[in-house]
Amino acid sequence: MTSGTMPGPARIIALGNEKGGSGKSTTAMHLIITLIQDGNRVAALDLDVRQATLTRYLENRAAYAEKTARPLVMPTLRPIGDGDSEALKAALAELSTDHDYIVVDCPGSDTALSRLAHEAADILITPLNDSFIDFDVLARVEPETLQIRRPSHYAEMVWEQRKRRAIAKRPPLDWIVMRNRLSTLDARNKAHVAAALDQLAKRIGFRLAPGFSERVIFRELFPSGLTLLDIGARTADAVDQPLTMSHVAARQEVRALAAALALPSAKRRGAASVGNA
Repeated sequence: MTSGTMPGPARIIALGNEKGGSGKSTTAMHLIITLIQDGNRVAALDLDVRQATLTRYLENRAAYAEKTARPLVMPTLRPIGDGDSEALKAALAELSTDHDYIVVDCPGSDTALSRLAHEAADILITPLNDSFIDFDVLARVEPETLQIRRPSHYAEMVWEQRKRRAIAKRPPLDWIVMRNRLSTLDARNKAHVAAALDQLAKRIGFRLAPGFSERVIFRELFPSGLTLLDIGARTADAVDQPLTMSHVAARQEVRALAAALALPSAKRRGAASVGNA
């Protein structure tokens, strides 16, 4: 095994939520670039063949890099055909041998591919818009008291895949729910959603991580395939665009999410190897 590689197979990170528009692909893209810039070898699987947002994001990035002659970092992209479970299994097995992380963008619906990805994942990230409309994907609540009535369809699906992992004697799934599109207004609703999430986290077993605020910049970067980590970074491939306060604040949100995930990186592993030599 070469220096700086992660021992054993790649860690699989799935982005899952059965409600569209939660920010799965945006989160996946920023996480991918964060991991690559941290020295990791990263593969990306797009299971949403209809929308293919992550695939389009990376295609835009490749086109921008070619047009501007900038060496933007890229993952190994592997789209998977609709309902092709055997292709997904083969891709996970193949990519796991020479990558540190595999990031899987799941469709916003309950499909066989999505279930397989949830079962295979070591880490599940569920972006959740900060409202009870989106909270309903995880649990039903009493309208008067906002107490949890019962887990909802998506939470039950995750539980089923957790049981399959346990039967296969695989390590427990690390499930992370991140609150996206946090508004600076409506503090009462934010407090109610936060309280309900805290209650639900203890009941069905996930941990909370900071998400992304409602910022136009996240949507503006898609046509060029760029992320906030490409703008104003002190790297050779940094994009020369002026940094605004909104950019800086949004980039801090990306870094806060990465810190909450506490993922080991090739750079840190390499430094540890040198220090122990």
